[in-house]
Amino acid sequence: MNMKRLKSIGMVICFYGKLPWYFDYFVHSCGYNPTVDFYVVTDNFSYNKSLPLNVKLIFKPLEELKELINTKLGFDTNITNAYKLCDFKPAYGHIFSELLVGYDIWGHCDIDLVFGDIRGFMNDDILDQYDIISSRPDWIPGCFLLFKNTSKMNLLYTHSKDYKKVFSSNVHYCFDETNFTHRQFEEEKPFNEIKSEIESMMHVVKKMESCGYIKPYFDMHIIEGGSPGRLRWENGTLIYKNRFEVLLYHLIDFKRHFVPPKRDPQIKETFTISQKYIYNGRKTGLKTITS
Repeated sequence: MNMKRLKSIGMVICFYGKLPWYFDYFVHSCGYNPTVDFYVVTDNFSYNKSLPLNVKLIFKPLEELKELINTKLGFDTNITNAYKLCDFKPAYGHIFSELLVGYDIWGHCDIDLVFGDIRGFMNDDILDQYDIISSRPDWIPGCFLLFKNTSKMNLLYTHSKDYKKVFSSNVHYCFDETNFTHRQFEEEKPFNEIKSEIESMMHVVKKMESCGYIKPYFDMHIIEGGSPGRLRWENGTLIYKNRFEVLLYHLIDFKRHFVPPKRDPQIKETFTISQKYIYNGRKTGLKTITS
């Protein structure tokens, strides 16, 4: 019997500076998604821990990355700090085209994530039907977003009338999401009535959907914001409130108040994330790995 080949997925992450404590959790959860490849572009030469086969560190000084970006885009950009790279995420398919040769799908994500079963949510039915796939229902998140690996989608960012302005400035515009108009999109206002300083990628996606150029997918597959707690990761599956399986947990707020252990955590096959701590085992109250 011929088995259908899974659509290949290559994820690109750019992270500069010391890799934080949660990178170990990110890598651990990536390893339980062996059919998705993760490329972490970084200037950190000191990370010497073992990595799953599907996680690869690409050592590239920021100045060298800037040269690559300028060459690919054909004009001088203005990247004075690594955080500015967030604005360039929609162009990663173009910038890293050689790295992504052969992949059906490419995506960008962050490292402050704990993944569940990616293929359980991003299945081939969805990957076949849609050009861009959001893990939120209201706007496209920079923390995890997928694109078909086609010239049309790799150059989708050029449909923003402001992309050269964004890339030529050292200001962070939140171009990869909404140019800080998240609330208006959450309120389902028409995209052409949402005023912003620049035309963000979310504006582009809705604009190009309205004229039939692309077919985007929106649904709620992630947990983030506040300190929700009650998350259990077990052998590659992420469960919220013992009821809902989710694609990923974004530690965007959790990492701000969590004090990491001085020693490296021994990450087990099951761990629980409460509002303030991470524990080995199924329930809070077990021996904490943070002490």
